[in-house]
Amino acid sequence: MSRHVIKITCYQLMVLMVLFFFITVSVQAGSREQAKRIHDRITGVPPSNVILDSMATDIDNNNAMGAANKALEHSAFYNVTLKNMVTPWTNEEQTVFASLNDYTATVIGLVRDGGDFRKILYDNIIYVGAASLGLPAYSMSNNDHYAAMETQGVNLKDNLVQTAQSSVMDIPASASAGIMTSRAAARAFLIDGTNRALFRFTMLNHLCHDLEQLKDITRSPDRVRQDVSRSPGGDSRIYMNSCVGCHAGMDPFAQAYAYYDFSYTDDADSGRMVYNGEGVLNPETGTRVQSKYLINSSNFKYGYITSNDNWSNYWRAGQNALLGWDTGNQGLPSSGTGAKSMGIELANSEAFAQCQVKKVFKTICLRDPGNAADRTQVSTMVTSFKASNYNLKNTFAETAVYCMGE
Repeated sequence: MSRHVIKITCYQLMVLMVLFFFITVSVQAGSREQAKRIHDRITGVPPSNVILDSMATDIDNNNAMGAANKALEHSAFYNVTLKNMVTPWTNEEQTVFASLNDYTATVIGLVRDGGDFRKILYDNIIYVGAASLGLPAYSMSNNDHYAAMETQGVNLKDNLVQTAQSSVMDIPASASAGIMTSRAAARAFLIDGTNRALFRFTMLNHLCHDLEQLKDITRSPDRVRQDVSRSPGGDSRIYMNSCVGCHAGMDPFAQAYAYYDFSYTDDADSGRMVYNGEGVLNPETGTRVQSKYLINSSNFKYGYITSNDNWSNYWRAGQNALLGWDTGNQGLPSSGTGAKSMGIELANSEAFAQCQVKKVFKTICLRDPGNAADRTQVSTMVTSFKASNYNLKNTFAETAVYCMGE
């Protein structure tokens, strides 16, 4: 009986020794596996042996961020990962299959340069292809410049150049507002309609909140335009309990776009953004305000009549105060003039910072934050994002390290 017990004990000992061997090998190989996972998540392509060895060494030396930053140098991060993340923001269908455009290129370029990411909503910037590429010139009337970059498979990491919007578009610097005044945004969100689409998709893409989430029927309806019926279907309760919840906050914000439009005839793809500058009057309104702001005025003739591009943030109070307005403590006013100052208001909200981090988390970790550890990590990265002067490239590195596995 005792011999049998001894035999089993020896067998167990042998199994433990084999397990110990594999565990030891696994620990030794762990840094390479983690390095590969970081590289795969950031770039979508496997690393070379040289890069993999270098990244693994960084991880062994407790410098996982260094490893992630090496992966961020790969061109596929810009041409594939970033492009696929940003492209759905540029169209109403939210499809990743849209062409490269000035909106996408500007976001990619700003991330590459480690710039203040808040600038995408207000700065006089746009990224174009390098002159050495021999591309068609940037045009407000077509997307040929960027389509050629895509056709040629241009390395976006090395060939995007920052310039001023006002230098390639016929708008003054004061009317520039980052991606909101890009041609791609105008083509997608200022075409036809009432310009409310640009505000809705800006909130959705950059503050991660759609209008249904922001509905607040307690806000004053004094800026709701004439085109909104106060008795849809003959029932005023629908307006008071639903419609006003979005329009009371949205319409005062969207007034910032009152001088912008997207003009086209038969072919929208050859249309262009137009801006009514000083002294330019719309023949229908008699002011600089585009005629679309007075569309369907007979729906409710006592509604608000837009006469300028002054905007107000009615959501600083009420339930949407939770979006965390003016987190930079810059003493920003709750109202202003034009798209640029409105973009500053949006970009300095806590919701903006959280939104960017959550989008990066999903892109790199391939899932939404789903547990307490994930939520703690996101909170930590939001703090880091703001502390780094809103350097989103750094957030990609931090996220890749978090999701590299143990």
